[in-house]
This record gives sequence, C-alpha cells and structure tokens, in this order.
Amino acid sequence: MIGRGTGRRADNRRTDDSSARGVQRALIAAAFVNRVGNGLFNAAAILYFTLVVHLPATQVGAGLTIAGLCGLAAGIPAGNLADRYGPRTVWLVALAVQTAAMTAFVLIDGWLVFTLVATVDRLAATASNAAGGALIARVGGEHPAAFRARLRTYVNLGVVVGTLGAAVALQVNTRPAYTVLILANAASFACAALIGLLRVPHFGPLPRPKEHRQWSVLADRPYVSFVALYSAMGLQYQTISLLVPIWLAGHTDAPRWTVAAVYALNSGVCVLLQSRLGSRVETMHQGGRAFRRAGLLFLVSCPLFALMADVPAWCAPALAVLAVCLHSIGEVWESSAGYALGFGLAPDHAQGQYQGFLSIGFDAGQALAPLVLTGAVLALGHTGWLLLGVFFAGLGAAGPPVSAWAERSRHAKDAGLTEQQPHLTGSG
Repeated sequence: MIGRGTGRRADNRRTDDSSARGVQRALIAAAFVNRVGNGLFNAAAILYFTLVVHLPATQVGAGLTIAGLCGLAAGIPAGNLADRYGPRTVWLVALAVQTAAMTAFVLIDGWLVFTLVATVDRLAATASNAAGGALIARVGGEHPAAFRARLRTYVNLGVVVGTLGAAVALQVNTRPAYTVLILANAASFACAALIGLLRVPHFGPLPRPKEHRQWSVLADRPYVSFVALYSAMGLQYQTISLLVPIWLAGHTDAPRWTVAAVYALNSGVCVLLQSRLGSRVETMHQGGRAFRRAGLLFLVSCPLFALMADVPAWCAPALAVLAVCLHSIGEVWESSAGYALGFGLAPDHAQGQYQGFLSIGFDAGQALAPLVLTGAVLALGHTGWLLLGVFFAGLGAAGPPVSAWAERSRHAKDAGLTEQQPHLTGSG
C-alpha cells in the first residue's frame, strides 16, 4: 500500500491499482499546474527577451541553443540519482531549482546572465524529466497505459489554458504584464513541488542486478534504437508549431487566423483522443504497431499541408483542418507508442537512467528540428513536404521490428537469469 504525506514510505514494488489512484491524481494535478505555467511562459518568452530585456533575437537564439545543449548533460546522471535515492527526491529538487531559475529571469539585464539562467533552467528541466519519468513508472498501477494517457491529456489541457492566459498579457504588452507571466510560471513549479511533497510518497530504490552500471542504457541496443526512432519522429511536434505556421503565412492564401486555428485544433484533438486511444497501447507489441500507425498518418497529412499552397483562399482553411486532424491523431498514436516503449523497455530498477537517456535523445531532436524543417523541408517546398511524409512513414515502419527485437532480447535475458538462479541459490 502507498502511504500519503511526506513521512510515509511506499512499498518498493509498483502499487496496485486501487492504492495508486490517489498518487496518480496528485501527479496529474502537479503536471497540469506545471504545464499551465509553461503555457503562460512559452507563448511570451521570446517577446519578453527581445522587447523588454532588449536582447537581439540572434543572441536569444544563441543563448537558448547553448542552454539546450548544456541541459542534455543532466539526463543520465539525474536518472541514476533517481534510481539510487528515489525519483521523488530528485524530482522535487529539480522543481525547486526551476522555480529559482524562472524567478531569476525577471532580473536579467544582459546576454551572459540570460544564458547562465537559461542553462540552469534547462539542466533542472532535464533532471525533472528523468526523475519524473521514473516516478510515473512507479505509480502506473495495473493499467499504466491508461494512467499515462490520462496524464498526457491533462498536460495538453494545461498548455492550452496557459496559452490562452498568455494572450491577455501579450495584448497588454508591458513589462509588468510579462513579469506576471514569468512569476506565474515560477509559481507553477513551486505548486507542483508542493503537491509532490504533500501527496506523493517516497519510493525507495529497487534492487539492482550485479551487472547494472551507471551507463548500462548505452549498451542496450534495442532501447538506443528506439530512442533514435522516437527522437527523429519528434520532428512532427515542430511540424505543427513551426513549419505549418510559416508555410501558411508565406506560401498560401489562407487567412492569418488559420494559424491560430491550427494550434487550437491540434491541442483539442490531442485532449479529446489521448485517453481514448492511448489506453489501448500498453504492451511493446502494441507500441510498435501504434508507432507504425502514426507514421502512416503523417504520410497522409504532410502532402495535404503542401497542397494548401495550391488551392483558393476559401479552401485552404478546410484543407488545413483535415490535415491537422490527421496529423493530431498521428501525434496521439506516436506519443502513446513512446510511453509504451519508453517505459516498457526500461528495467524497473533503472527507469531513471533510461528516462534520462530518452529525454536526452528527444531534446536533441527538438534542438535540430528547426534546422531540418526550415533548412531542408521548407527550402524544397512541395518536394520537401513529400519527403518529410515518407521520412515519418519509414520511421513508423521500423517501429514493429524494433519493438519485436527489444521484446526478444528481454525474454532471452530473463530466461538466462532463470537458468542461473538454481546455481546461485545452491552456491550460497
């Protein structure tokens, strides 16, 4: 059973479904509050740094790139700490650091300080992702896929709520308005930490086999292959947030409100369908199939986005709605596959290390996404869109073979341990 409060220790095994519900609700509440703050900040961050702090856009981009690259270094070390001392402790410390770093953004007055604060923020964010992933794995209960799907539904909803709130500050467009957004995001980290402190119990480390190493994940070739696929498929997120708005504004006759409609529709479809579809993807086999299904949907949506440049202004919004709906359904399948394989392929005793490595791969892919999407896809126009769709479909097709390979490797390892067990027992 899982005790509540800060002073009661949870059993080291995964909780049963009934006793996990309270902790699951607490994690969902923490994630929702945190993502509302993220939505507030992300929608206005660039404008704050350029218009209020008066940093050139090129300096902001350089600082964020440096911070993002430095942040990757925290993934596996933070995951190892979570596996060794318990994920809750590392997660709470990371949230506290993010609270301080976000508050410091209101005090910055130059590029160097901005870059240092952003670097601390990204290091803490990567650590939070690693430890938070391990924590999610520990409270999944008997139906982890349903819990993770519900969690992501509220994550998406939180971003929507935060973005809508940011619209008010953007309209006011004053330093105090932007400061309120930043401090609200800092408060969201503090609130998430408080919820975790009061409602999420401590999970002690699980027993580790003798062959466990701090970098064991790098020797797990099936998992490394999955991370490579998942990170490359992550280009689809910035396809919606970056590539489609540029394409709509510069290459089509669609009204400008179509850009806002794309954001709203993408978030709405994900919120509505994540629990319904995601709860069906629990096993490694199901994860591989969901990954393939996502690739096929992206294969269809990308040419539709390209066609928006060839239709009249009155038709372009309708085509955008169709393309975004298909792409968003693909996103739901892709994220569900990522949960099923990202958690399912990781050994219980090393969830932190594995989630840290997954975070490194995904963040690296997101860092490269603008260069790939604007430098290659956008430059090639219609051909670029078609190649992007084929690229996604190819990644998706690799999902089932990789998941099957990983599942075979796990079974072979388990069988080897079973054969050794009588010998180990007898020798004692």
